[in-house]
Amino acid sequence: MGTKTETRKEASRVTTADRDLQAAIAATRFGLGARPGEIAQLAHDPQGWLRAQIRREGADQPQTNGETTRERLIAVRDYQQDRRAMRQDAQAQPPAGQSAAAPPAAPDRDPVKFAQRLLREDTGTDFLARVQLGATTDAGFRERWTLFWANHFTVSANKLITATVVGPFENEALRPHVFGRFADLAQAAETHPAMLLYLDQAQSIGPNSRAATLLKAGARRQGGLNENLAREIMELHTVGVDGGYTQADVTEFARAMTGVSIGGPRDPDSAAGASVFRMAAHEPGERTVMGVRYPAGGREQAEAILADLAAKPATARFVCTKIARHFVADNPPPALVARLEKAWTASRGDLSRVAEALVAAPEAWAPQPAKFKTPYDFVVSSYRAAGGQPKAIGQVAPVLTALGQKPFSAPSPKGWAEDADSWAAPDAIVKRMQFAQGFAAAAVQDRDPKILAADALGARLTPATALAVARAESRPEGFALALMSPEFQRR
Repeated sequence: MGTKTETRKEASRVTTADRDLQAAIAATRFGLGARPGEIAQLAHDPQGWLRAQIRREGADQPQTNGETTRERLIAVRDYQQDRRAMRQDAQAQPPAGQSAAAPPAAPDRDPVKFAQRLLREDTGTDFLARVQLGATTDAGFRERWTLFWANHFTVSANKLITATVVGPFENEALRPHVFGRFADLAQAAETHPAMLLYLDQAQSIGPNSRAATLLKAGARRQGGLNENLAREIMELHTVGVDGGYTQADVTEFARAMTGVSIGGPRDPDSAAGASVFRMAAHEPGERTVMGVRYPAGGREQAEAILADLAAKPATARFVCTKIARHFVADNPPPALVARLEKAWTASRGDLSRVAEALVAAPEAWAPQPAKFKTPYDFVVSSYRAAGGQPKAIGQVAPVLTALGQKPFSAPSPKGWAEDADSWAAPDAIVKRMQFAQGFAAAAVQDRDPKILAADALGARLTPATALAVARAESRPEGFALALMSPEFQRR
């Protein structure tokens, strides 16, 4: 009798231990890191906690200044006009010794200062709001899922005009659709003004379009067919580089995309800074892409091709592999990819079903963490471990830049790398340690680092790390050791 009772108690202890580990994994692998008390709160049902964050209305919105893409682009257009006016004034200056004909620009309209204000108050505010949301949200899985799509559909702040609209792009095109149909998410992302500017689609003109004829008649060389967006949609956003398309398919898709542009100064005020379709710039004729013929038309021709690309089996395989790689391992288990792909195919690209399949997949709950945190992950999870958030962009932007992940500035349309080799070099680890020491000194104050470490890692905290934290010479040093521990650096 006693043996049976002891067996039942042992089984109960094992179940509790497994659940505690699952709670830690839910917060640190699926989420953005645990805040104090969070692991204990979700321990009763880790998978249920994750499933509850999947919602049709999409992701949470960061608390920005509320400016839209259209408002930002109009401001940039005004800046560009003022800059041209200043150059013209400078060229018209009289010879030395004569009085200047034009007064200097007013401080509030000085183009250089205006550009600096745009980057500081717009781009900086947007990024800070995104980090603050990540540091404080109680739906870490929902935010991580959103960040995956923001990296998948990368728009980089590689020039002023895109820098000011990266934040609105994420908020307008991505966040509302991350748990909807992939086809709708792709349509919103690819036709958003930020993407059209980033990949030079706004000026793409069909070689045989009416607009091209007018340019030739006026002996103007600007304009022409641009294949950047079409190529990246196929290579990076849908079927993937091994998806079976050819260069001819890229060119045909680019021709179908001509006319998709952005409203400018000559358009009605309601179109300024918005996505528009210019039939005069559209390449006439039918198109054939990946063996499918599309009749001549306007915007609907490009929309039909994009919808078909989104629905292809190669897209399901390519994107599901990326999801598995992001959440679980640099070399994801084939069984996990197959589960996600099955959910994608059965639901016709319903991303909420794919997210549910990820949460339910046993491969996603492997005890051994295999993902090394990116700098963004590391900084955000550090704030979460401390139960705080950054108050100013200066607290995060210089750190992330030093760690190699400058805010909103992915080095190419491929987005940020997510493999350990890209982020775990010795010099990068040294920089992380420097951040951890400075951060811990400001964050710990009179709190016990042993408790902070246990709250941040739960059952993932190893005895070796717990002992090192306990033996640290100071509280900040103890917390810094927890942040630099292998179990905190990996998820």
